[in-house]
Amino acid sequence: MSKKYAFSRKLWVTGICTLLILVLVAGCSGGQSSSGSNENAGQNTNQAGQAEGNTGANPDQAATGGTFVYGRPAAVNSFDLHNQITANNAFAIDKVFESLLSFNSDGEIVDWLAESHSVSEDGLTYTFVLRDGVKFSNGTDVTAEDAVFSLERHLEVGGPLAIAAKVDSVKAQDAKTLVITLQEAYTPFLSELSNFSNGIIPKDFGGVSEEEFFKQPVGTGPFVVESWDPTGDVTFTKNPYYWQEGKPYIDKLVYKLIEDDSQAINQLKAGEVDAIESLALQNANEIKEGADTAVAENGSWVTEQIFFNTLDEHFADVHVRRALAQAIDREGLTNALTFGYAQTATSLLPTAIPYNSNDTVKALEFNVEAAKQELAQSAYPNGFSTKLLIASGNSSRAQAAQIIQAAGKEIGINIEIESIELAAFRERFFAYDFSMMINSGQADSPEANSIIAFQTDPDGFSKSYWTHYTNDEVTKLLREGQKTQDGEERAATYAQLLQILADEVPYIPLYYPEILKGVRSSVDGLIVLPNGSLRFEEVRIGQ
Repeated sequence: MSKKYAFSRKLWVTGICTLLILVLVAGCSGGQSSSGSNENAGQNTNQAGQAEGNTGANPDQAATGGTFVYGRPAAVNSFDLHNQITANNAFAIDKVFESLLSFNSDGEIVDWLAESHSVSEDGLTYTFVLRDGVKFSNGTDVTAEDAVFSLERHLEVGGPLAIAAKVDSVKAQDAKTLVITLQEAYTPFLSELSNFSNGIIPKDFGGVSEEEFFKQPVGTGPFVVESWDPTGDVTFTKNPYYWQEGKPYIDKLVYKLIEDDSQAINQLKAGEVDAIESLALQNANEIKEGADTAVAENGSWVTEQIFFNTLDEHFADVHVRRALAQAIDREGLTNALTFGYAQTATSLLPTAIPYNSNDTVKALEFNVEAAKQELAQSAYPNGFSTKLLIASGNSSRAQAAQIIQAAGKEIGINIEIESIELAAFRERFFAYDFSMMINSGQADSPEANSIIAFQTDPDGFSKSYWTHYTNDEVTKLLREGQKTQDGEERAATYAQLLQILADEVPYIPLYYPEILKGVRSSVDGLIVLPNGSLRFEEVRIGQ
């Protein structure tokens, strides 16, 4: 077998078909996918499935045990699954805590801690049967009461990935059976339960304080936190009670903080790390062709975007936003920065997410003269000066910022690029302390609502992804999409919503990048998930 990873760039012809009825080709790139109109009513017994971790090393030569070092651009500063959303924390939390449901590398919902689930005909009652023999990392049995405590704590806390369904009750029918009853139907519910934020924790935090628990978290995941520096590295050890027998194969997993992507690449080449999380698209071919390195890749649920703070007087003006959208050559930017590892974006939703309407949404086209005319209709016909906020250490975004700066200059908008350290960058946009920024929007589950709600709900945790964009018609369509069963009506609702966003551009979708991870050729069994996380359970390190 070749030493190179063989992850294909497929965009999931069959992805997400276990959950959703798709009437648009746009939902799953490459062809239509359909299922019975009442698929969720009845029993689902998918086992915990994963796509193959296509290998770099020969698995016959790869060893069990050892330490896997993973370079990441930001430190883990919290394991509180109900209060976190950013990737630095989310992709550490999901190594310790697991949910009733999960998804595989094709974006298909699969049973995880639950061995099966069923949904009533009216879509109001969800029943989950836990697997036999699942234990927490301290050796205690997992029961339905633990699941009740976990979900009720999430409902109470809310947090950035709050349970949006109107839950009437969460009850343990017996030690292995959990029953959730909703007040009204909520179509994305199963998908949202697969989020890391719905992981199962011990009832009453296992008898310790909440603060103490999240410093030394106890979960069902493949790894346990051994040591943790909130400003540096995390070392995980193998969970001896993990329910997937024999896994994980490695003894330790180290998250090593490497804030600069060039340094990360250098350490990968030198063998100081086994893989890196942040691989700039322009470096992918270099790593793919390296003597001792390879690229693991998958399609993604990510959209790279420009975000406007509509509390800023300039970007409260829709004509200003439309002018910039028409001044930027999205296709040229994509081609210049992504080296064939991305598609130019036409709507908010990536092509791998159902109802993306990429074939029907009419995005504003690149047209400098039209952009100038649009700006002339604004309150700032003679232009203005503003700032574009980006995180330092990300060369792709630095180059994108320069392209955007040049596009603004063409129509009289002077853009100063402000590049700051990643943690400070997050603090700034959380506080609405920016005018415009480059960031990515990402689904946390294989559901259109996962991105749409986060980026359009003015009353939600992020206030429309910190843009504070508010449109009553968009909010109305958002609510309709959440309640409407999968099918043509839901597709039409989202198509209408996405067209409004394309016209009013509170954010400019730039491109849909593939997920790329740089790895050593000696690594086997690494599984890339479409949300950007990795599964390490099957990893072996070759000799």
